[in-house]
Amino acid sequence: MISNAPPPAAADDEIDLAQLGAALARRWRAIAAGAGFGLLGASWITLTTPRTWEADFQIVLSEDKGGGSALNSILSQAGGLAGLIGAAGGGAVGASSALETERTVLQSPSVLLPVFEYVKRQLPASQTRTLPFRDWAKNNVEVEAEKGTNVLNVSYRGPSRALTLAAGRKLAATYQSYSGRKRQRILESLVTYLNEQINLYRPRADASRERAEAFANRYTLTSVDAVPSSGGGAGVKLNLDRSIEGLLGNPTGSLKTQQAELNKRILELRFQLARVRAAGDREPVMFNNTAGGPLAELVGNLTASVSLPDLDGLIAERRSRFQDNDPSIAILQRQRQVLVGAINRQLAQELENSIALAQSQLAALQRPAGVLEQFQKLSREANRDQEILQRLENALAEQQLDLARDGQPWELISSPTLLEQPVAPRPARNLALGLLAGLVLGSGAALVLDRRTDLVFASDELRTLLPFPLLAELQGVNDPSLALVAQGPLAAAPQVALIPVGPIPEAQAVAAALQAALQRLDPAAQVLLSTDLTIASRCQAQVVLTAPGTASRRALRKLEQDLRLQGQPVAGLLLLARQPADCESESSTSDAA
Repeated sequence: MISNAPPPAAADDEIDLAQLGAALARRWRAIAAGAGFGLLGASWITLTTPRTWEADFQIVLSEDKGGGSALNSILSQAGGLAGLIGAAGGGAVGASSALETERTVLQSPSVLLPVFEYVKRQLPASQTRTLPFRDWAKNNVEVEAEKGTNVLNVSYRGPSRALTLAAGRKLAATYQSYSGRKRQRILESLVTYLNEQINLYRPRADASRERAEAFANRYTLTSVDAVPSSGGGAGVKLNLDRSIEGLLGNPTGSLKTQQAELNKRILELRFQLARVRAAGDREPVMFNNTAGGPLAELVGNLTASVSLPDLDGLIAERRSRFQDNDPSIAILQRQRQVLVGAINRQLAQELENSIALAQSQLAALQRPAGVLEQFQKLSREANRDQEILQRLENALAEQQLDLARDGQPWELISSPTLLEQPVAPRPARNLALGLLAGLVLGSGAALVLDRRTDLVFASDELRTLLPFPLLAELQGVNDPSLALVAQGPLAAAPQVALIPVGPIPEAQAVAAALQAALQRLDPAAQVLLSTDLTIASRCQAQVVLTAPGTASRRALRKLEQDLRLQGQPVAGLLLLARQPADCESESSTSDAA
């Protein structure tokens, strides 16, 4: 089948996997050489690497070390002490950053130097003369945090089984000793700091308490007055003069509360006095037990003492027997008015005495403006200083108790254990990595070599560089497609120029087969095989013959430009298919050239 349109050009950023695979297949020798060199290098590394043993163990940081810094945890356990004294770093440090800090500290010279000196004494002088501590710690000691826990995985690597196990045990003992020293140092520093703070706050608390007591005794205030009217906070416990309590009877509230209660009481008494005076001698004023209180009891006693109920009963009995204008009834009513007037006058006198007493109590409660506010401020200061002092003393007692105990070192979850097999060298891993690296490098070299030949192996790229109609893809010299080409595009051409591109050994045979196909239609037809475009331009039709892997990109571009400059039409393109072995031999020939 003849295609008259060139294939679309592939985008520059697209990779044709088929062409890539074909290029690697053509250059398999380079890939094999790379794999061989990789295996040789891995084998050399495996043979020259000294045997290395590893001892592993795990340690768990206690909660006060794993959840944050040790100082922060101790302060947090002391009842919020950090918030009172303003200790730096009062906030908790994240567990991950704390573990990372501990991991870095455990790899520092201050912790690892004793182990390093021990290892140096066990090794020959020739091996340790130029062994720096930093390189030894980096290559031989590894500390990793177990994700999501307070556990540290520690491993030590050494050149011999016995030394590795002994150094691992030495390392574990060093870590435990370090943890105890660290906690002891922190506790001692904290106890010293707490003593300093207590010596600072004790005189301050005593002075603030004395100021509040003196102020309260000066203005005859009670402890209840130290509480604001909003009720926000408890009053400080002060040794105050209780003379005001004797004056007021037994105060149960603050100064303002008592003043309000007395004012309310005075208003009630004045209202009751007005009722009594308005009643005159007509009727006695009666008070119920809930509203009148003592007054109701007083009225009851007065009426009983003058026999007013008996007199009312006698008047009622006379009215049942006589008319209201009877002289005896009038005498009894006058007697009743006299008794009622006496009762109301005595009741009014009692009310006036109660009002006077309440007013005197109210006058005793009067204080200059701002006295209560000043007393509440002094009480708050005394209460705050006393609370801080108490919490400091409690924290000091707790830390002294912790200091007296034996410090608990970091716990070993597992004792140092020597692995059964050496961790280095690892032949299987080294060979696998060497093979992988060799394959990668060999593949890269193969692609570079394939590209440097500049030969075109892909049919699509050939058709892109030679944008002429594809007449046929020949599978061999005697391909039946030649007859179809002779009957089709070349039928009216008595002379056909066959222009080979690249070294094509079958070019002469293809020209003969094409001429035979044309002569079946026209016995005078001829096929001229030539690379000279001047000679080819004299023929009625021009056909380009090429095959994958035979022509370079430079030659194809030059041919396409020369044909355009020639100005003669090109009938089309014949592609001679090649087997992979043929392409491989062509590439080898090109490399040799």
